Amino acid sequence: MSGDLTARSGGLTLPRIGDRALWSFVGRRIGHAVLVLFCVATVSFFLVRISGDPVRQMLPPDATAAQETALRAQLGLDQPLLGQYVSYMTGLLHLDLGQSLFFHRPAFDVIAERLPATVTLAAGALVVVLVVAIPAGVVSALRRGTATDTTVMAAVLVGQSAPAFFVGILLILVFAVNLQMLPASGMGGIENLVLPAVTLGLYSIAMVARLLRSSLVDVLGEDYIRTARAKGLTGWRIVTAHGLRNASLPVVTVVGLEIGNLLGGAILTEQVFAWPGVGRLTVEAVTYRDYPLMQATVMFLATVFVVVNLLVDLSYAALDPRVRLS
Repeated sequence: MSGDLTARSGGLTLPRIGDRALWSFVGRRIGHAVLVLFCVATVSFFLVRISGDPVRQMLPPDATAAQETALRAQLGLDQPLLGQYVSYMTGLLHLDLGQSLFFHRPAFDVIAERLPATVTLAAGALVVVLVVAIPAGVVSALRRGTATDTTVMAAVLVGQSAPAFFVGILLILVFAVNLQMLPASGMGGIENLVLPAVTLGLYSIAMVARLLRSSLVDVLGEDYIRTARAKGLTGWRIVTAHGLRNASLPVVTVVGLEIGNLLGGAILTEQVFAWPGVGRLTVEAVTYRDYPLMQATVMFLATVFVVVNLLVDLSYAALDPRVRLS
């Protein structure tokens, strides 16, 4: 069969391989992603240098001129500014993020070592988000305009507005100090993951729950839903058989974006719970004045956000022709 044939799956029309609008959209989005990463790399490079002499900031006050000269040569800061910039950007193209001054290892290797912990935390937080947000959104949609709807939405909004460090400390005081049910810090078994995962996922719960509620309310007002009700289907049966699938596209998009937020936004959570991930590594890089590692972690976090957003945009365009045609 020709590659231009259209396939259908689960009620969704998949794009044709020769769809010019889709490939044009893909090209534009990839171009935007590359441009954003280029801007982040450029801004982070110059910010480090505008904030003062990195060498003097990293060395102790009693450092000798010879030590300063040696460190400056090691970091390549003895070159002209333009030469430093070209060397830095060339290194990024080869995944060379520089040498960590504190760990005495390539910054890329240090980040790769901490990445599994951050991925584990983000996965745990995503489970918390889905387990809480989906039932909350469904209940609010089915009880629209009632006290239940107001209570559920108010509860998730309170969770969204609470700062992560405050929530983390509160959970530690309640469940680790007073009740002694869960450990307060460190990475070990599932019990170590519970408190940081809840803390990290709390903000995203409100986002997903509110969007699911809004999408379901729209879907439940469609004619085919009225027909299903006329045939005797109950509210939960309608939601599971018809509502969730048709309301899922915008929710899937937001969940994809939230994955990027969970991976890249765990700095405070990892610091509060002493979780050995990339977020805590970023704080350590600042504390140790390890500016190559600082730049490396900034680039990593930016890349996570950009790549996840790119994948979400592309999947959305593949499923919804209106996106790529616009």
